[in-house]
Amino acid sequence: YIVCVCVCMCVCVGETVEFMTWLLHSLHQGLKGTAKEGSSVTSQTFQGSMNVHSRKLPPMTENPEELRRLLQHEEYKTTTQKVPFFFLTLDLPPPPLFKDEFDANFIPQVPLVELLSKFDGTQEKEYKSYKDIRMKRFELTKLPPYLILVVKRFTKNNFFVEKNHTIVNFPIGDLDMAEFLSSDPAVQDSHPFTKYNLCANIVHDGEPGAGKGTYRVQLHHRGAKQWFELQDLHVTNLLPQMITLAEAYIQIWELDTTPTS
Repeated sequence: YIVCVCVCMCVCVGETVEFMTWLLHSLHQGLKGTAKEGSSVTSQTFQGSMNVHSRKLPPMTENPEELRRLLQHEEYKTTTQKVPFFFLTLDLPPPPLFKDEFDANFIPQVPLVELLSKFDGTQEKEYKSYKDIRMKRFELTKLPPYLILVVKRFTKNNFFVEKNHTIVNFPIGDLDMAEFLSSDPAVQDSHPFTKYNLCANIVHDGEPGAGKGTYRVQLHHRGAKQWFELQDLHVTNLLPQMITLAEAYIQIWELDTTPTS
């Protein structure tokens, strides 16, 4: 919860995720954490891992034989790297370009599971750099006790920041991450529990830009079995069904380790 509240203290929209990244890594290093897995309380709590499968795209050619020859080169073969993470970034679909018949922008909705399919190990995503273009696939190999999800709502260019207002539909509990785990038997056996319950939800309201938008934090009090909403110094009770109506930005999910009967 401290992480959740501290992130909301950042007033610049474009720096929120960067601030959270700095905070988590600073806590990790301050607690004598190293590159070794589980070397600090921070990594034991928030850090998971994934396999990143990457392949470089060859130059465009209309000659099938030349393309086949290029693909035989080592630099165009798929490589796999195990990468640790403190949070998962979810990509929203592009917002609609045109208004509806009532002269208003239609706000689309998308299920959280659809966004998480980025990590199912089958979907490829294109990544461009100044030197090449790569296709990457992601599959999770370790689920942390607390899973942080970041919805990528803001995009920057040289002139301004744009916000994607798409509503993400998600459950309050029983989010099953089993289908996003690697099919490796060792990975499957090491995860007897794969379901998560939402314990914190950070919402951004309004437009992007310093001084324009506001943040709200929605927290679940386990002892009271009650949801609360925090905004500045104001704390109010919150009905669970109201949580999914907001523009979720950052979420923290807690692994449910309750044995099933």
